[in-house]
Amino acid sequence: MQASRESKKSTHKQTHYNQPMPQINPYGFSSLQALNNDSTDSKSHGTEVSFQAYNEQFFTLESTPAADYIAYSSPSTISVSSNRSPFSPQGSHSYASDLHPPSDNTCSSPLSGSSEFDDENKLLRALWVLRNELLGPESETDDSGSFNGILAQPSPFTKYNRVLEMAPHMDLNQLLFACAEIVSEVDTVPFSDRQVAVSAAEALMDILEKMVSVSGEPSQRLGAYMLEGLRARLISSGSIIYKKLKCKEPTGSELMSYMHVLFQICPYYKFAYMSANVVIGEAMENENRIHVIDFQIAQGSQWVSFIQALSRRPGGPPYIRITGIDDSQSAYARNGGLDLVGQRLVQVAESCGVPLEFHGAGMSGCEVQLESLGIRNGEALAVNFPYILHHMPDESVSTTNHRDRLLRLVKSLSPKVVTLVEQESNTNTANFVQRFCETLDFYTAMFESIDAARARDDRQRISAEEHCVAKDIVNILACEGMERVERHEVFGKWRLRLTMAGFTPVQLSSSVSDAVRDMLKEYSSNYRVAEGNGALYLGWKNRALSTSSAWR
Repeated sequence: MQASRESKKSTHKQTHYNQPMPQINPYGFSSLQALNNDSTDSKSHGTEVSFQAYNEQFFTLESTPAADYIAYSSPSTISVSSNRSPFSPQGSHSYASDLHPPSDNTCSSPLSGSSEFDDENKLLRALWVLRNELLGPESETDDSGSFNGILAQPSPFTKYNRVLEMAPHMDLNQLLFACAEIVSEVDTVPFSDRQVAVSAAEALMDILEKMVSVSGEPSQRLGAYMLEGLRARLISSGSIIYKKLKCKEPTGSELMSYMHVLFQICPYYKFAYMSANVVIGEAMENENRIHVIDFQIAQGSQWVSFIQALSRRPGGPPYIRITGIDDSQSAYARNGGLDLVGQRLVQVAESCGVPLEFHGAGMSGCEVQLESLGIRNGEALAVNFPYILHHMPDESVSTTNHRDRLLRLVKSLSPKVVTLVEQESNTNTANFVQRFCETLDFYTAMFESIDAARARDDRQRISAEEHCVAKDIVNILACEGMERVERHEVFGKWRLRLTMAGFTPVQLSSSVSDAVRDMLKEYSSNYRVAEGNGALYLGWKNRALSTSSAWR
């Protein structure tokens, strides 16, 4: 789920204290229908979850509702009311992404609890309490926050020294969070205190280095890459290290093999491909000429089964044209341009007796214009966005706002259906500490899911995590501005964007969830599917990881 921002334009055709520390459950989901992946009957086999009424509300990106609360009776007991996704029972806990009420979430996922706007601020509020316990009161002040009328704060040295004194008693996630907070303060403390902050962060990193391992438990593996991101940010070399990680890919064929490992052991891409294909197939049921625009064609694998399904259509297959958009990252992995994808798809189509034409547009989505898409009259249009729109910079990055520009462009084409699959994570406009916690939450679940499929000392798994996942983590934590390409948003924000662009949601049929549940039978029973808020959610245990939705 990464992309290079470099691109080549080409077109071609072809037919993570001495007193006990708070323990926080790393997952959460919002309430709707949650189903175990081995269930075929939701009434007899599904996980029963208490779901409450969902009241739709919309907020602009700058406005949010009041925050929820945290109830606690001691420093070691924190109860968080979590509403993160449709998978979690009421009262489950979560690593959330907001220290304060979130400023850019519009709804919770169906894997969380009852209130739709609380899904992004739970863990951080708990960690806020944790931080106060670690750092102690800011000063001995009266109720007004002053001492003899003078505001008082401890020096950075005093604050950081407290953290370092307690560091030997912290667990891995507590240390990561403490380190992230110090790193976030390096650029905000007075210049005279900056070196104190840097030294404190480096001291914590030295401790963390001994606790992480790329072949250890999921938290240790994730911790290794989170540490790498923190180190890169501290020395202001995020983009350098990000590019270095990319250059460590010695050959395209090796990268392809690592991507294939993740494709096989995790259902995230299969979820995207299968859900979108069912939706598009249903929308095009009675169409004789079909044009599919795929904004991340990659190897074209998604369309093999789609073509095969069209070949079985009663009365004969329709004519299909596929426009594949891709950038240099996938070209590097496949050791060639989009002509290779086209050749493969044409061969599949010929073997099935399906008339197919392929048009390749080798460019970044930011470069796509109307003329790049080859629109023709008389064709029913379907547009596919599989884990790609979060790579498009939005209004927080550039006034060009390619994210919304692309949506408006697609809407102007009057497509019969648009499919959107994205990670259920909030790392776009969140500040660094919020972003750090959200990343820790999201990837904890992902690394646990990978751990269930491959041995911890499996060399292929280690390489796949390093080359296909670590770069994303480092990019989220260490880079800013245009260089930060991993800018995920939760489904509520995507829904707002699409609505503002003129789209209306398309209700997903039961065939979509049925197909995904059948696919998940090959994987761990900890994967779950839930429907709600107009989308289909894929989660690991009680943490939503991806959403699939349809629009017109």
